Amino acid sequence: MREPNLLREPVLQWYAENARDLPWRRADATPWGILVSEIMLQQTPVVRVLPVWQEWMARWPVPAALAAEPPGEAVRHWGRLGYPRRALRLHACARAITDEHGGEVPADHATLLALPGVGEYTAAAVASFAFGGSHAVLDTNVRRVLARAVRGEEYPPQATTAAERRLAESLLPAVGAPTWGVAVMELGALVCTARAPRCADCPIIEACRWRLAGRPPHAGPARKGQTYAGTDRQCRGRLLAVLRHAHGPVPKAALDVVWDDPVQRERALDGLVADGLAESLDDGTYRLPH
Repeated sequence: MREPNLLREPVLQWYAENARDLPWRRADATPWGILVSEIMLQQTPVVRVLPVWQEWMARWPVPAALAAEPPGEAVRHWGRLGYPRRALRLHACARAITDEHGGEVPADHATLLALPGVGEYTAAAVASFAFGGSHAVLDTNVRRVLARAVRGEEYPPQATTAAERRLAESLLPAVGAPTWGVAVMELGALVCTARAPRCADCPIIEACRWRLAGRPPHAGPARKGQTYAGTDRQCRGRLLAVLRHAHGPVPKAALDVVWDDPVQRERALDGLVADGLAESLDDGTYRLPH
C-alpha cells in the first residue's frame, strides 16, 4: 500500500481548495440536519437533494417536529428524490430519536446503528461528520477512489468487503478523520467519477496505482446501468405522485389513468401498500399513510 501521507496530504489540500459549500457541511449544521442529508444523498445527486433538504429542515428542524407528523407527510415532502421508503425510514428514525433519546441524535456509533433505517455507512457518517468520531466512511465514491488509488482496480466490488474496511481504517489519520472522510468522498464525486474520471485534475495522480497501471478496465462482471422507463419503479412513482398531490383519499379511477398496463399498475399499487407508502381504505380509495 502507498504511504498514507502520499494520499492524505494532497487530497486534503485539494479539498480545502475545491470543496462545495453545502449546508450540511457548515459549522452550524446540526446532527439532525446531517442525518437527514446522509439518508437523502443515498443513490441521489446533491443537485436534487439540496432543495428538498432545505425544505425539510425549514419544516422539521428537529426530530420531534417530524415525529409529530403522520408518516404520509414525510412521503409527501420527499418529492421526486426516488426510493421513497427512505422517507418512511427517516420518519421512523425521528420517532425513535424523540421517544428513546430525548429528541437528540445520539453520538455513539452503535446507538446510531440501532436506529430504524440507519445502516453501517449512515451510522459512520453521522458519528464522524456530526460528532467528530474517527470512523471509516465508505460510500460509493470513497470505495471507488480507494479501489483505483490503492488497489489499482477501476471499480470496487459490488458489496463492501472486510478488506475494504480494513484499508479505509488504515488510512484514517490520528487527527482530522472527519475531514479526511469527506475529502475523499468529494474527490470521488467531482474528479474520480465512475464513467469519466478526470485524472488530469486529480491531486494523487502520481500515486494512483490504477493510472500507473495504464487504467486497466474492470475485470469483473459487466456493470449494467439501471433502467427506469417502463419499470415498476416508474409506475410506482406515477401512482405515488397522485397520492402526494392529493389533499385527501384518492379514488381508484384517478390512479388508473396514470398507467396504461393494468397488470403492472395493480402490482405496483399493491407494492406501495405492502411497503407502507400507501393505504387502501374500505371505500376503495387510497391515501398516504397516516
